Formats: sequence, C-alpha cells, structure tokens
Amino acid sequence: MTSLGTETSDALQVLHRVFGYDSFRGGQQEIIEHVVGGGDALVLMPTGGGKSLCYQIPALVREGVGVVVSPLIALMQDQVDALRALGVRAGFLNSTQDFEQRRQVESDFLSGELDLLYLAPERLTVESTVRLLERGKISLFAIDEAHCVSQWGHDFRPDYLALSGLHERWPEVPRIALTATATEATHAEIATRLNLGDARHFVASFDRPNIQYRIVGKNEPKRQLLDLLRTEHAGDAGIVYCLSRNSVEKTAEFLTQNGITAVPYHAGLDTRTRATNQARFLREEGLVVVATIAFGMGIDKPDVRFVAHLDLPKSVEGYYQETGRAGRDGLPSTAWLAYGLQDVVQQRKMIDTSEGDAAHRRRLGTHLDAMLALCETVECRRVQLLNYFGQQGTPCGNCDTCLTPPESWDGTVPAQKLLSAVYRLQHERRQKFGAGQVIDILLGKTTPKVTQHSHDSLSVFGIGTELRDTEWRGVVRQLLAQGLLSVEGDYGTLVLTDASAEVLGRQREVRLRREPERVARAAKPRRAAEAVDMPAEAAPVFERLRAWRAATAKEQGVPPYVVFHDKTLRQIATEAPSTLAELGTISGVGENKLAKYGQPILDTLAG
Repeated sequence: MTSLGTETSDALQVLHRVFGYDSFRGGQQEIIEHVVGGGDALVLMPTGGGKSLCYQIPALVREGVGVVVSPLIALMQDQVDALRALGVRAGFLNSTQDFEQRRQVESDFLSGELDLLYLAPERLTVESTVRLLERGKISLFAIDEAHCVSQWGHDFRPDYLALSGLHERWPEVPRIALTATATEATHAEIATRLNLGDARHFVASFDRPNIQYRIVGKNEPKRQLLDLLRTEHAGDAGIVYCLSRNSVEKTAEFLTQNGITAVPYHAGLDTRTRATNQARFLREEGLVVVATIAFGMGIDKPDVRFVAHLDLPKSVEGYYQETGRAGRDGLPSTAWLAYGLQDVVQQRKMIDTSEGDAAHRRRLGTHLDAMLALCETVECRRVQLLNYFGQQGTPCGNCDTCLTPPESWDGTVPAQKLLSAVYRLQHERRQKFGAGQVIDILLGKTTPKVTQHSHDSLSVFGIGTELRDTEWRGVVRQLLAQGLLSVEGDYGTLVLTDASAEVLGRQREVRLRREPERVARAAKPRRAAEAVDMPAEAAPVFERLRAWRAATAKEQGVPPYVVFHDKTLRQIATEAPSTLAELGTISGVGENKLAKYGQPILDTLAG
C-alpha cells in the first residue's frame, strides 16, 4: 500500500492534470486519501460540494475500474460524456444500449480500458453483471444518491437494499456511499442498510452560502413566479416544483404564454417526452422545467440559477435536496417558495389519508411540522435549515428574514377568538366549517352562508374586526402550523386539538409572525466569495465565449457545461490569457481540455 504522502501527491496531481483545479475544497482531500488507502466511507456533502471528485479521483489513482452505482439511467450518458471530455476513460451499462454497445463496454472493462463504469442499481441484481464484475479488477464501489436506500424517503429505490451484499462478494474493495441530504436518522439508516457500520463517516457543512432562501405568502402564485423570473432571472435556467401533474401542466403553459421558455416534467408524460424535456434542460441555456419531485435527482447542470416551489414541500429534507439543485457552480442563486393556508390544509389531509400505520403518519406529521417551522420562523432561514441537520449556523444576512425581518407579535387574543369560534360551531351547533366561514363569522359578514346557518346569532359573530381577512388567514395557517388547530375530512374543516384548550384556558401564549406591511424586494443574491467578480468590460467577452461554447457543445452533442462551466468562462473573460500556458492556469482547464479547446478559446478572445 502506498504511503499517505504518495496518496496525497497522486490525488493532487490528478486533480490538477485532469480536472484543472489547484486545491481540494472542504473535506474532499481527507475523504479521497481515506478511500485511496482502501477505507470504506459514508459521505454527507451538499449538492455542489464536489461529491463526485471524492470517488472519481480515487478510481483514477487506485488500480482497476471504479464501479459507480447511479440511480438515473437518463443521466448516465451525460455523466460519461463529461468525464470523457476530461480524458477519463468512462463507460456505462444500462437498458438504453443495444447488444453491440454493451459488449464493447464489457470488453473495455475486462481489458482494463476503463477508469470508471456506471451501473444502475438494478443491474447488480442480474447474475450476468455480477459474473462480469468478478472477472475484472475493481478499484472501488461508489454508491451515489445513497439516501435512495431509506425506505421512508421519497426517493426510495428497492434495488438499493441489495447493495449491502457488495462487501460480502468483494471484501477487499473499498466502498464509498454519498448523499447530499440526510438527517441523523437517515444517516444511521444508510449506514445500517448498506452494511457500512465500520465505515468512516464524513459530514460536511450543509451550508450553501450562494443560495438565497426566500419564502413568500401566496397571492396568485403563478403571477408571483412570473414577476420573480422577469425581474431577477430573465434568461436563466431554473426548476419550478409543483405538487400535482395538473399544476405542472398549467404552470408550464402559463409561463410559455408569458414569454418564458418552459417545459413540463412528471410521471404521467410518456417516456420519450420526459427524456426529450430533460435533455433540453441539460443542453439548452435559459430553459425552465416545471416538474413534480420526480425530476432532478442526479442532475449535474451547474448553472441552475433558481429553484421555485409553488406548493409546500413535505419535508425539510426534500426541500433542501430540491433547492440544492440551484447554484452548483457556486454562483448566486435563488430558492423561492410560495406558501399559504391551503398548503397546510392539503398536506395535513394527505397525511391523515396516507397509507401506512399510525407510526408512519406520525413520522410524516413530524416532517411537515419541521417544514412549517421553517416557513413561519422569524429567525434566519439558513440557521433554521442547518439546525434541522444538526449543524450550527449564524444569521446569514442573505435570506428574506435577514434582509427584511418580519415582526413577531402576541397573537394570543386573536387565537382565542378563532378557537372559540371553532368551539361554538363544533359544540353548540354540532357543525364544522372551513377557514373561510369561520373568518366571515369573526369579521361579522352577513353572507348567504352565514344567514342560512344563523351564524350571525353566535356570540363570536363580529368580534374579530381588528384584523383583515388576509391577516385572519395568516392566524389560521400559523395555528395549524403550531398544532393548536387541525383539519379533517375532504373539505378541510377546522377542529380543535388537545393543545387548543391551553390557549382557550389562558395557560399558553401564542406568538405569531407578521409580515412587513410592504415587503421590500429582496436584494439581488450577493455573490458568493468563491464566485468570480467580472468587470464590466469583460461581459461582452464572456458572451462571445458562451456563444463559442454553445456552438461547440451542439457540434459535439453534449450539454454546454461539459465543455466548460460558466465560472471558468468568467475567469477566462476577466483574465484574458493570451497564451496556452496562461490559459492552463485558469481553474477548470485541465490538460485534456487545454489540448482540445485551448486554441479555439484564444482565437475567440482575439476576435
């Protein structure tokens, strides 16, 4: 076995020669040295933190082929194309290939002509694949998106459970499991299910300082989204998440009608349409994809400038993972969520009617409570997010609650009035109604429905005129979020909870969040420290380089980022190298790319 010093120098040499970087980021070096030395590792690192290098470099340093288990067949081609552009000998085996293509890859694997081989997890349940691997020399197993092994996660893949047997068949081959999101419970579940109890665990900071987190109250959410895209993200690539397929279709159509190039993505579309829309998103610049959570896992596109949610995510883990698809290149990006009372009602109803036992529903309820706490906090969003993952943070100055601090106010009396109205309906009239009717009663509105049910004779009729309709809806939403009120049935009728009695009995104070009267537009996301600040005179040069990149990518049939990331082009435009040697010092320009693209870039700069 090589010494630690040799492992470090070999890994650094590969980092510079192949990938064009001078130094490792975060905990990459420690992880790479551990795996190169033959150790097992479980790595929790945020999207954009450089996870792939943690197995790609050890695979290039160690003898043999690195076998990468990746859950998304549709992305393997692009992952392999990106590596080949760097001069890495990469291949994949999946169901999209014909017999001849598979035979060629198998031959390359057996003859040692590959550095990395990508497989879907289901391939490892096929005996012929296992026999093939036993005939070759394997340097390591990398299990990407390892949270897919968690049976209570929304990305659960049953085939991942079989990966626990890798160590039994290949006890001498190191394994590295990687994920971009995991609470302590999921972290423990991954270790158990993948038989990684003795592995070394590496947990990086989950902070993504280049992402600006913003959560707004719903008020015509599609219009709010359109305003965001027009004013802050014109021409940018981004992802919009919706809960239902119908909402996905309508939102994509709405954006397209309003001049935003957008395509839908959900499980109800045929396979060809989904594949086409995903390929367009990866290969075109400035495209918006509107999707259910079925979209995005494993997406390597570095220049996603925003992720928007038009419906409340079911958990903080899901929200973090989805927003993490923005700004993988470290440049400023936005995570924007529109959230309202109906979201809370709908999510609570979905939990009550979900399959599974009471413990499962309790778990879903706990996930939702944490998501609601993030939405309703008056503290820094980033601090709240990091706390959820068991990490400490300090106020970031770059989320909406830091930029435009909301007020916290004593909502005990309004809460008592609202809960009292629900109590009167439920116990005096044996009736249950949704939020709208209860609020009309508090405001003293003589609507046909109020008159029909004689609700104007209730003692609580008209006792809530100190707040506006929208403010009362905020009170209902926050009482639901705090578990002081609940919903039931298909119509989302309001009912009291055990905790309601504490408020009605004046034993508990209720603190509520009040949005500023006029919310100032959040500042443009600040530039991340590692992003390249580009002087004004470099902007036209950057656009020329982007045009060259687009033409080159189209000619080669690969996404533009496979040629070069925006970040690298920005640095080239700023430093304006005039020789190949100078160009070779730019971050992200490795030997292979310098040889392949060096002269065309210098020609573009000269033009």
